[in-house]
Amino acid sequence: MTVPASDGPFLWNVAGRLGEPPGSERDYPIQHTSIDLGEDLRLAEPIDGRVRLSRTNRGILARADLHAALALECSRCLREIAVPIAVEVQEEYLPSIDLATGHPLPVDDEPDVLRLSDHHELDLETPVREAIQLAEPIAPLCRPECPGLCVVCGGRLEEGVHDHPDDDVDPRLEALRGFRPEDD
Repeated sequence: MTVPASDGPFLWNVAGRLGEPPGSERDYPIQHTSIDLGEDLRLAEPIDGRVRLSRTNRGILARADLHAALALECSRCLREIAVPIAVEVQEEYLPSIDLATGHPLPVDDEPDVLRLSDHHELDLETPVREAIQLAEPIAPLCRPECPGLCVVCGGRLEEGVHDHPDDDVDPRLEALRGFRPEDD
């Protein structure tokens, strides 16, 4: 059985898997795992899910079904919120070293393909990070009916009365105060 390497939560030595026939599979649980998501994004809850490594005729297919929560800010009221996300990752990794001979394999044929390391390690952390970054909502909300902030005082509209006295109006715009659009 292949065991995850200790260098990272999404790193497996798959040398043994490369020796198995195509179609063989193995599942690995991912529990309470954390990774660095970059400067502007952080996890509110750890990553949980599973990764399935399948032997193909060319290499290893990694399929991950993961869920977590991102620590974000409501786009209307600026309250800290945890937004649940679910991501699926599917990537095929090809060997960079021939398992039998130890010689490097040509990589120029398919330069955009993900490769196993020289030690036959599959590192899924970058694809997982990118999938989580892409799952970040553009305008997260604490709830769909969030009223947001008062445009005058900046307070949360749900936290009290926001009647503000009319400020002095620019004298040039005073004539518009009584404007009412005509009904068609």
